[in-house]
Amino acid sequence: MPVSCSICDGKAILKRPKTGDALCKECFYYAFEEEIHKTIIDAKLFTSGETVAIGASGGKDSTVLAYTMKELNQRYNYGLDLVLLSVDEGITGYRDDSLETVKRNQIQYDLPLKIVSYEDLYGWSMDSIVKQIGLKNNCTFCGVFRRQALDRGAMMMKVDKIVTGHNADDIAETVIMNVLRGDIGRLRRCTAITTGTDGALPRCKPFKYTYEKEIVMYAYFKKLDYFSTECIYSPNAYRGFARAYIKDVEKIRPSAIIDIIHSGESLSVKKDVRLPVQGTCERCGYMSSNPVCKACVLLEGLNRGLPRLGIGKTHKERRKADEAEKAKKAAENLNSEDQKSCDNSSDQSNNRTCGSSCQCSTDISKLTLNSKPDVSKLDF
Repeated sequence: MPVSCSICDGKAILKRPKTGDALCKECFYYAFEEEIHKTIIDAKLFTSGETVAIGASGGKDSTVLAYTMKELNQRYNYGLDLVLLSVDEGITGYRDDSLETVKRNQIQYDLPLKIVSYEDLYGWSMDSIVKQIGLKNNCTFCGVFRRQALDRGAMMMKVDKIVTGHNADDIAETVIMNVLRGDIGRLRRCTAITTGTDGALPRCKPFKYTYEKEIVMYAYFKKLDYFSTECIYSPNAYRGFARAYIKDVEKIRPSAIIDIIHSGESLSVKKDVRLPVQGTCERCGYMSSNPVCKACVLLEGLNRGLPRLGIGKTHKERRKADEAEKAKKAAENLNSEDQKSCDNSSDQSNNRTCGSSCQCSTDISKLTLNSKPDVSKLDF
């Protein structure tokens, strides 16, 4: 027996994962878009006349975000100037293909597009980073570099705000990850619908209360052009464990995702708890709670051949690096003094003043224990 739509009494073709309501296709579109519009209005995300960059990766979330933002902007006259902003991490076989989808979206939605790359910004692609660090910690580099790359690209386009496709599932996963890490600073702000208000560019999440399943359903029924392959470097990502946990909990309690988000929103921190103070990086000027931002620390490690410098217990890696640097400088100074002593010697045959770097014709340092030099020829 056909099921009737909960709104129009027509023939229902789907059951909303979020509410359990049976809806026809058109009513689902309406409910989906109206909830996003309500989120935007209630949170006062935008002001008329602003230029807003849509973080576009070619995936389902960013493609649906670009489509709905354009639709709602025209329907409700937000007065926004929308542009697409993409980051090329340099992942062969993944990002190069997804960027082709973004370029098609640019034509389909008639929006300007800007692409910034890790190679241009940092001198490293993710392919080259993975060769250095391996698959275990590569997501740390990508996450840090990507956040900064989006901001830098947005500054190049002179936009007022950035919108990203972070959905309810993503935010719930972030809450769980920060709980497991005991990161009270990030846990306090990870459910905020707008972040970065104390920095150069605010970031907004219109999909904060939108389920990932519904985004997939919307893209499918609307026949939107999006790229669905997962990143080839993400199988061991820490986020994957949080995602698996939430999916298991959701089977027992369907409202688990929204419940986790509301729990994060209700979190309060005691006044006497010390939290990181937002400042700016002394090297690149990017916002940071430390004198040197995470991106600069990671980049320093890569450039010095010490890719683990910014991962885990940074102070230990930095101590090892500093000790190695001191040893290297000490060796260079010793060689320099030896060479200088050799050059100042009036008698090149007198090797008593020469060190290991001496290039004299008779070099005692090159003689082995088993060799028998003709000592009669040496000037003692």
